[in-house]
Amino acid sequence: MKKVRFSIIFVLVLAMVAPLLNGCSKEPVNRTKGVYMLMDTSGTYALELKKAQNIINYLLGKLQPMDSFAVARIDSGSFSEKDIIHKVTFDSRPSRTTNQKRVFAQKVDDFVKNVKSSPYTDISGGMLQAVEWLDESKAGKRIILVFSDMEEELPKGHIRDFTIQFNDTHVVALNVTKLRSDIIDPREYMDRLSAWQLKVESGDGTWEVINDLDNLEDILSH
Repeated sequence: MKKVRFSIIFVLVLAMVAPLLNGCSKEPVNRTKGVYMLMDTSGTYALELKKAQNIINYLLGKLQPMDSFAVARIDSGSFSEKDIIHKVTFDSRPSRTTNQKRVFAQKVDDFVKNVKSSPYTDISGGMLQAVEWLDESKAGKRIILVFSDMEEELPKGHIRDFTIQFNDTHVVALNVTKLRSDIIDPREYMDRLSAWQLKVESGDGTWEVINDLDNLEDILSH
């Protein structure tokens, strides 16, 4: 009789403890953010980089310890480490993070002051480089920001008509300036953005356009 009673008690205790053990076995949620910002340096867009710099400074104020951030230029062949202006994964110590942000801001300022215009705009190559870097960052939330008119012009021989695997990355087109031809025929502008949306979403990413830079508050919430 005692053995039976003990067995019943053991089963009841196990039933109560099992959910707790299962809860403990779950991996913690990765809440870190990885942000990769691409800056168009072609034509007149090189003159717009002060706006991009303001966005970068805003993001530096919002990103937290253990988040990752990189800024790169879009030029003739953007699938390259050499186009990354600066990159960092912020330290877990707030005091160290503050110093890293100061260095980051200075690197961007130096670049903006000395930038040279690029003859071509390899946006797809830049996005491919961004995805590769975000994969390596292991961030929980992944965001690519593209400061450009989204008009891609490639050097002869460059191939970019393939699917990029964005892997749940949120892609945001910023400050998409309308070209002269867009003003004549607005369908060109809408078609260009629709084509980029299709490219991102076909690679399992999400897409957004923000032209009013006052609407950046929720940019890291995706």
